[in-house]
Amino acid sequence: MSPFNHFFRVLFFALLVRPFVLVMLGLNVRNRAKLPTQGPVVLVANHNSHLDAVTLMSLFPLRMLRKLRPVAAQDYFFRNPLLKWFALRVIGILPIDRRMKSKRTHPLSGIDNALKRGEVVIIFPEGSRGNPEQLGRFKAGIAHIAKNNPQVPVIPVFMHGLGKALPKGEGLLVPFFLDIFIGEPLPWKGEKKTFMEELSTRMRRLAAEGEFPSWD
Repeated sequence: MSPFNHFFRVLFFALLVRPFVLVMLGLNVRNRAKLPTQGPVVLVANHNSHLDAVTLMSLFPLRMLRKLRPVAAQDYFFRNPLLKWFALRVIGILPIDRRMKSKRTHPLSGIDNALKRGEVVIIFPEGSRGNPEQLGRFKAGIAHIAKNNPQVPVIPVFMHGLGKALPKGEGLLVPFFLDIFIGEPLPWKGEKKTFMEELSTRMRRLAAEGEFPSWD
């Protein structure tokens, strides 16, 4: 990342994202001490809103912004040059081609390379944004990442509130208090089915910690 892009990224998070999350929405982080202080590490979170990635990134010190890499759909963020520049240079996304037209490069190779560089990868295994405040089914890509990088911690994170503040299909922001629950690292034990079941179980347990009423 060039010094200019890094400077612009720091300004964006320091002057816009953090005040927005803390003041306009409000934020309560449970088990903050479990957040990683360095990479490589994979953060696995539920996905309800376009604000999910930047909200998670706002939890980290500004000095770590260079290392934070949220995984995002290439077909969505590459729709026009300005959005592509902003996604790559300011947010720092790792683009994933969900259509996989070319098989010359494995779609997860960018994530593996980022982890080799010691970065913090943020991934949403549900894929696209789900229904407000409802956990969707996790796709198996996260298990392949864990298998390829068995020494890298996989930390589950449950977020509540963003599905109400800015849910899928809505363009109007509704200020709503946010709760974020940080879980314990999940090790790779050599079997995909076991890993996926344990990840889903841990995420449901994190969700249950808040004792939130159902959202209709």
